[in-house]
Amino acid sequence: MDEIVDTSSAILASAALLLRHHTFDDVSYLELAEATGVSERTIYRRFPTRSHLLEALARWIEAEHFPVPEFRTVPEFRDTVRARFRAYDAEPAFAVVAARGGALSPTGDESPAQITEAIVAMIDAVAPGLNRRDARRAAASLRYFASPTFWARMRTGFDMSADETFGVFDLAVRRVLPAAAEADRAA
Repeated sequence: MDEIVDTSSAILASAALLLRHHTFDDVSYLELAEATGVSERTIYRRFPTRSHLLEALARWIEAEHFPVPEFRTVPEFRDTVRARFRAYDAEPAFAVVAARGGALSPTGDESPAQITEAIVAMIDAVAPGLNRRDARRAAASLRYFASPTFWARMRTGFDMSADETFGVFDLAVRRVLPAAAEADRAA
């Protein structure tokens, strides 16, 4: 029996292979079609704009190259982020595409990223009585500091290594989580 191939996944896998030799901006739809073995029209049907392609590729790279292990506690969250920053250092081209894609306004109805859902659950456990607005603010802050975008800014703006970037992340976590817990106690 022939194996069923998901065309969109094949396109994204080919795009990731092309990123090993080109920047995202240098990869054309024609080149991507040739690498995937489909028509250029098929690429456009799946990804009508480069923003659609970038967003999908960023999500695919996050899932395939930077998967998020399950975490429930703050120490597990910290370990997860440290490992991700080190993985970003090991594959900076992929991390930059993940950062660029994550910075776009969403083009589809995608569900929140796995790490976002895990951060929200962790905050609910750390500060169960925290009102929804403050919990979302804390989650958004932590999500940003754990993101490839933050890693890329520290890397390109300050030439920081993964461990140095983690140090900045850790300072943010130590400020955001106590503030969330304090707000929970005040409520």
